[in-house]
Amino acid sequence: MNAVGVQSVALMGTVVSIEVVGCATQPPLESEREDAVARAFDWFRRVEETCSRFDEQSELRQLSTCIGTPVPVSELLYEAVQFALAVAAETGGAFDPTVGHRMEARGFNRNYRSRRAANTPLAPGGPATFRDVRLDPAARTITLLRPLVLDLGAVAKGLAVDLAARELRPWENFAINAGGDLYLGGHKDQGRPWSIGIRHPRQPQELIETVQVSDCAVCTSGDYERPSPDPAAGHHLMDPRTGAAATACASATVLAPSAMVADVLATAAFVLGPAAGLRLLERHGVEGMLVTPAVERFATRGMRHE
Repeated sequence: MNAVGVQSVALMGTVVSIEVVGCATQPPLESEREDAVARAFDWFRRVEETCSRFDEQSELRQLSTCIGTPVPVSELLYEAVQFALAVAAETGGAFDPTVGHRMEARGFNRNYRSRRAANTPLAPGGPATFRDVRLDPAARTITLLRPLVLDLGAVAKGLAVDLAARELRPWENFAINAGGDLYLGGHKDQGRPWSIGIRHPRQPQELIETVQVSDCAVCTSGDYERPSPDPAAGHHLMDPRTGAAATACASATVLAPSAMVADVLATAAFVLGPAAGLRLLERHGVEGMLVTPAVERFATRGMRHE
């Protein structure tokens, strides 16, 4: 295998890193590999331009200005919203993409590039829910039934990782890391799987678990990742049913074939808490581990130490 150094770019509010280890069969041309890595990074830019709630020019923000009217949208935005709404329905609103305005109010409202704050004016009324969004698959339109701001943060980054991985698939052995949302293709070296450390939620310099994976996404949601500028608001993982920071878990890690699936299920399981969160992961046939604030571990069968 001919390894390529890690390339990193600031995108989607984090640092996205891509490493291509090489191809196990026929080595590709160096220029072809460089082009594939460039296309992989471009997917992050395209998803950000489409799905960001912090950019006034994004397709998502433009959608928020059209209330009560079916809006034709791109396939990318439609698929992201459709997936988010399906998870919201399954979790009874423990995950809900309509929390954007409440996230703004809690201080999570600043564009990481311009540092501008997004403060979307909405008419008075109770908080929106996923039931206030209508999809028309035949026309590929989205209708917001009331003023609201969609937040696709738990969907968009995983989607971008999956699209980037598709570009790198011919190279078989590669790693994508988007701020802790990972996809590991093939093997690291000498046919060995990738070894991924999961951070201890209360000891920043320690690992609580290490997993060996191949052709798999690994995503973790933790209460230590993004504190609010307002200490009283807590961390960024909000329970949409209460409007407050979810407190039953300190971290939730999910292993799945798709980064979008792993990302959103980690967020949903974190909010649901250990018991209901594990049931959600088991229904989807994925592996995962939830850690409580007291550092109790709850894991699916494939991640238990028995």
